[in-house]
Amino acid sequence: MIGRNQDKGVSAGRVAPASNRLRLAWIAVGLAIAAGVAVAVLMSVGHREDDRDATRPAASNLSDAARIEQGRYLALVGNCMGCHTAVGGTPYAGGRALPTPFGTFYGPNLTSDAETGLGKWSADDFWRALHNGKGPDGQLLYPAFPYATYTQVSRDDADALFAYLRSLEPVKQANRDHELAFPYDQRELVAVWRALYFRPGGDAAKAERGEGAAGTAAGAAAGDAQLVRGRYLVDGIGHCAECHTPRNRLGALQRNASLSGAVIPGQSWYAPPLSGDPVTGLGKWSAEDIAELLQTGISRRGAAAGPMAEAVHVGLQYVRDDDAKAMAAYLKSLPAQGLDARAVGTAPSATVMETGRGLYEAQCTQCHKSSGEGVYPAWPPLAGNLSVTAPDAVNAIKLVLRGGFSPSTAGHPQPHGMPPFGQAMKDQDVAAVVSYIRNSWGNSAGGVSLSDVRRVREAR
Repeated sequence: MIGRNQDKGVSAGRVAPASNRLRLAWIAVGLAIAAGVAVAVLMSVGHREDDRDATRPAASNLSDAARIEQGRYLALVGNCMGCHTAVGGTPYAGGRALPTPFGTFYGPNLTSDAETGLGKWSADDFWRALHNGKGPDGQLLYPAFPYATYTQVSRDDADALFAYLRSLEPVKQANRDHELAFPYDQRELVAVWRALYFRPGGDAAKAERGEGAAGTAAGAAAGDAQLVRGRYLVDGIGHCAECHTPRNRLGALQRNASLSGAVIPGQSWYAPPLSGDPVTGLGKWSAEDIAELLQTGISRRGAAAGPMAEAVHVGLQYVRDDDAKAMAAYLKSLPAQGLDARAVGTAPSATVMETGRGLYEAQCTQCHKSSGEGVYPAWPPLAGNLSVTAPDAVNAIKLVLRGGFSPSTAGHPQPHGMPPFGQAMKDQDVAAVVSYIRNSWGNSAGGVSLSDVRRVREAR
C-alpha cells in the first residue's frame, strides 16, 4: 500500500508541473491578447476627431479685410509670435526653440510660403490642427502645440486666424526637426497620450456662443455675456492654463488644478495662481488691477516679468478694453483653491532675517521703500506681491540675480529696470535678502536656502 501510494504521488508530481505550465501559458496568452486589445483601443481613441464644423466652408471670404483684421487681433491675444518667431527672426516664420523635459521643440513656419509654411493649407486643414491636433495628412501633432486648449477656439475665430496668417508675406524658412529623447521621438505614441488626456472639442467655444451647459452656467453667473467672453479668452485663444496649470509626468495639464500656479516646464519661471486665493492668488486684486497688468504690464499689485512680460509686450497690450475687462471679470470669478504660501517651506531664522534686512536697506529701499510698498508705477510693491510670496521662490531669486524690465507697452512705454545683483552678492546674501522680502510686511512664504539660489544661478 505504501509503495502504491508513493507511485501515485510520483505520478501526480510528474503531471502537475506540465499542467501548471500549460495554465501559465494560457494566462500569458490571455494577458497578451488583453494588452494588445488595450493598445489597439488606446490607439483608436487617440486618433479620434470631433467632426463638428469640420467640413463647412469658411465663414466668409478669407481675403476679406475685416476677417484678416479679426485674425490679426486673435494672433496678438494668443501671442502666436511667442512660439513661432525665432529670436531676431522674421515674425511667424518659425524656428524658435521650445525646451521641455522631453526635449526641444521648434515652432513651425506660419507664413504663406507654399513649401515651408501654410501656403498649401486650407481653412479646413487649419481648423483640423487647432481643433483636433492633426496635420493636413492626418499626422498627429505633438501637444507642445497646445491643441488641447485650442480645441476650444470657435470655427469662426479659427477661420479668421487662418485668413490673417495666409495674408502674411511668404518666408521660405525650413522647419527644424524636433530634438526629442526616446521614446518621445516616436510620434505614433502621441495617440496613447491623446487617448488619456485629449478630448477633441471643448466647452469654451460653446460657451462663447451661449450654447450647452457651460454657456448656460457662465451666462447665469455673469448676468450678461462678459463672463462668458472672459472665460473663452482665458481658456481658449489666450491658453493661460498652459503656463499657470501644473502638469503630470507626461506633460498633460492637471485639469483638477486648473490655473492653480506652476513652474513653466523648460523655463524655470513660476506662473502664479490665477484663482481667488488671497495669499498666493488674485484674491486681493481688483478687476481693474488685473486688466491694467494685462494691457500695460504693471499694476499697483505687481509687475509682469519673464515670460509674462513677453506675452504682454508682444500681444496682451493690444487686448481691447472690453476684452481685458472680460478676462479680469472671469478670473475674479474663480474661487480660491486652498493654496497657502505659509504652508510652503520653513520660516527663516532670526539671523537670516537680520542679514537680509541689512542687505535690503542697503540695496533695495531706494526703489521698493522700507515699507515694501514700492513707488507706483515705477517700482512694484514687494508686500503682497504674488511673485514674492509664491510657493516657489524662483522668480524672486532670478530677478535679484539677473535683474529685468517690465514690458514696454503703449500704456507704460518707458519701464524702469531692476539691476542685476548676481555679481555683487554671494549666494548666501541672495538667499538672505529673498528670505527677508518673503517674510516681511505681512508676507509669510517660507525661507530660501543656499541650494535654491545655486540651482537658479546655475540654470541655463
